[in-house]
Amino acid sequence: MYEKGRAWIELNQAHLRHNLQVFQELLPGKCLLMPAVKANAYGHGAVWMGRALQQMGVRHYCVACVAEGMELRKAGIKGEILVLGYTHPKDLDQLREYGLTQTIVDYAYGKELASYGKELQVHVGIDTGMHRLGEDSGHFSKIRGLWEFENLRITGVFSHLCTSDGVSRKEQEFVRLQEQRFLQVVRRLRAEGKKGFATHLQGSYGILHGANLSGHYQYARAGIALYGALSEPSKPLRKQFVLKPVLALKARITCVREVLQGEGAGYGLAWRAKETRKIAAVSIGYADGIPRTLSNQGCALIRGEEVPVVGRVCMDQLLLDVTKVSDVCPGEVAVFIGKSQDREIRVEEMAKRAGTISNEILSGLGDRLCRIAV
Repeated sequence: MYEKGRAWIELNQAHLRHNLQVFQELLPGKCLLMPAVKANAYGHGAVWMGRALQQMGVRHYCVACVAEGMELRKAGIKGEILVLGYTHPKDLDQLREYGLTQTIVDYAYGKELASYGKELQVHVGIDTGMHRLGEDSGHFSKIRGLWEFENLRITGVFSHLCTSDGVSRKEQEFVRLQEQRFLQVVRRLRAEGKKGFATHLQGSYGILHGANLSGHYQYARAGIALYGALSEPSKPLRKQFVLKPVLALKARITCVREVLQGEGAGYGLAWRAKETRKIAAVSIGYADGIPRTLSNQGCALIRGEEVPVVGRVCMDQLLLDVTKVSDVCPGEVAVFIGKSQDREIRVEEMAKRAGTISNEILSGLGDRLCRIAV
């Protein structure tokens, strides 16, 4: 099958290497990156991303679930792989078989993991204010009690910052409060002789805004920004960093036709031509990850010209108004994320048009899209 026959993703390893270097230069010398390769590496392809990062010297990764960790191991990825989310007790054998590290999501879950009866390598999650996963930082006796379970080999302690993407005084004050709560727990654990565990706190924005943190951490969990994107362009960085998009999304034009004034096109005839227009059907749709909310408001690039999505985005196809592109013909390429000549559509722009964030767009890119290294 021709990889670029219908719709596909192009992955730029040089851009990934550039972004990795940006992050490494921001971190203290002894702090290592632990990239988040969950959700199929934010739609980029977990196996491709894992192998590329492995070649660049990365040895620590985090995923959302045990199945994602297994996929990396089967692809030959070595080093530590931390499962950030819940693993059902019936799947604990897979943690051991594939050498995965499990997050303790709270004290009760730690007790359940210990009852498995075999040694598991774990990191302890600490809730410092996000109120999602982790034992409450105020419950120190429970956190300390996890070390009393003989079947848990605790090699890490971490938390998650929930306002690190903001630059307002209030948002950054809460970042500092979360760090204070986290460091207080860490200091008390070490004062009581609990040693031999690494710490990590920062995600993408925590690293990029890292000057506001006072602690020293062994790992940093780079996510969306490592892939060259920001969650929301409306949330500016305190400093400007050149991050290069790793991913481009492209598809083929399948046919071109004329629509007369007053005629409609697509399901429900949701778009009508105000004058005679030329439209092109393109072989990509919401099953590939193009949000249906981009119906009548998305856009693409053809030969460097921006052209609008018209009508409803379908499961496998959509329509573009290509009137201003002269002699456009079937087989030509439409770019939905990426560059075409001197024009570019970034995923942040697509996300804004769709009323969501870049993370959702990227992680929703479908499996039937071929992923090709360029």
